[in-house]
Amino acid sequence: MPVTRGFTGKRRGAAADQQRAERLPPGQYDTGSDWPSLTAEATPDVDVERWSMRVDGLVETPRSWSWREIHDLPGSSYRGDIHCVTTWSKFDTTFTGVSVDTLLEAAGPLPEAAYVMAHSTTGYTTNLPLADVTGGRAWVVWDFDGRPLSTDHGGPVRLLVPHLYFWKSAKWVTRLELMASDRPGFWEQNGYHDRGDPWLEQRYQGDP
Repeated sequence: MPVTRGFTGKRRGAAADQQRAERLPPGQYDTGSDWPSLTAEATPDVDVERWSMRVDGLVETPRSWSWREIHDLPGSSYRGDIHCVTTWSKFDTTFTGVSVDTLLEAAGPLPEAAYVMAHSTTGYTTNLPLADVTGGRAWVVWDFDGRPLSTDHGGPVRLLVPHLYFWKSAKWVTRLELMASDRPGFWEQNGYHDRGDPWLEQRYQGDP
């Protein structure tokens, strides 16, 4: 049976729409080219010449990297989607930085380490299971779509944990503290979920 060009095009479009819809966790919408900027604190002015990244707590050797030193580490990139608890999702983002695995390998987590507290220069904190920032699932990033990460989105450096809601991807990150037991961070003390899986809609304490 002949198939008209218009009919074929409509089917391709419908299939693409369906694929994008399947990439949206429940309760989310596609923000398109926009990238909303939300933060709990005032945007800081971070001087990269004075900035450093530290991994400490339950590690064999606490380690710190300056701006130059962290750029000398083997780089790594993420390309994929991100999701905010405020219900927007953004498709096909690209971030570049260094894998958290690389930082942890240098510091040597102790066997009892099971959780991480991410600290920002602003005093913001967020807690994560160690399993959520290892195995190629988390990065410390400074570029977005090939350009330096803007200050309002956490530049010069933010944590990136794209499989969890974006409040877990702490802006202006300066420290990863390894812990034996879980301890709530800023939003978690204020009712947000301790883990924040968007596909399970883990928005608030008490959600599955």
